Amino acid sequence: MVEKQRGVTIWLTGLSGAGKTTICQFLETELRRTGYKIEVLDGDVVRQNLSKGLTFSKEDRDENIRRIGFVAQLLTRNNVIVLVSAISPYRAIREEVKERIGDFIEVYVNAPLEVCEQRDVKGLYKKARAGEIKNFTGIDDLYEIPLEPDIECKTNEESISQSANKILTKLEELGYTNSLLLPQFHNNYSRI
Repeated sequence: MVEKQRGVTIWLTGLSGAGKTTICQFLETELRRTGYKIEVLDGDVVRQNLSKGLTFSKEDRDENIRRIGFVAQLLTRNNVIVLVSAISPYRAIREEVKERIGDFIEVYVNAPLEVCEQRDVKGLYKKARAGEIKNFTGIDDLYEIPLEPDIECKTNEESISQSANKILTKLEELGYTNSLLLPQFHNNYSRI
């Protein structure tokens, strides 16, 4: 168990299917294994519970991100590492949440739209292209790419472990994790 842990929010943003949830699951497993207190706020899960009833209008999307940000802020100030996986398509609301939380690492999970469409296990892109889903990010609603993310994970070029390793390395560099607790991860996955 980690004796003293600093809270931080790791906010993974990107198109649907880019790999945000998969990277979060990988990070959660590794950080829990080494004794860190972790909470995961997945955009889909939050929308079903905390933001039920919100639409996909810009105003409601911003409100959804504010709600996720509020919970992340509470957890972060209580020394929890918070992993947020949310499309969060609009730059201004991401900046607002970042400013409010303070201890915040923005991760741009970057995959080309065509790759995301190929990975689309839920069939959402197909429905959006057929007009069955309106305001779908990347199809008929915009995604504002982060201008200066702390980390960029190019999931069409990197393995999940390579992307996760970038994030773990940044956590160590910024003093949120103890590098002595993560050598097994780096040894096991840095070459994958």
